[in-house]
Amino acid sequence: MTFDAAQEALAVCRLRIDDVDRRILELLNERTQTVQEIGRIKQAAELPVYEPRREDEVFQNIARHNRGPLPQDAVKRVFERIIDEMRKVQRERMAKPEGGG
Repeated sequence: MTFDAAQEALAVCRLRIDDVDRRILELLNERTQTVQEIGRIKQAAELPVYEPRREDEVFQNIARHNRGPLPQDAVKRVFERIIDEMRKVQRERMAKPEGGG
C-alpha cells in the first residue's frame, strides 16, 4: 500500500470512528437520562445509590451479549467506568432538593 493510499484509508476509518463516537455519546446520554429517573425514584423511596447486586447483573448482561472482538475484561472495565460515572450523576441528582432541576 502506498503512503497516499494508506492516508486515504485512515481518513475513511477515522470518519467511521467519529460517527461511532457520536452514536456512543448519544447512547450514554440516553443512559444518563434513565439513571437520573432512577435517582428520582430512589430519592423518593429513600433508597441507596449503590446497589452491588444490580451492578453484578449489568456485568453479567454485557458479558452474555459481548460478541467481540473487545475482550470480556475490557468490556467490564469500560462498564465499570460508565457505572461509576452514572453513580456520580445519581448522587448529584439526589443531592438536589425535589424540583431543583
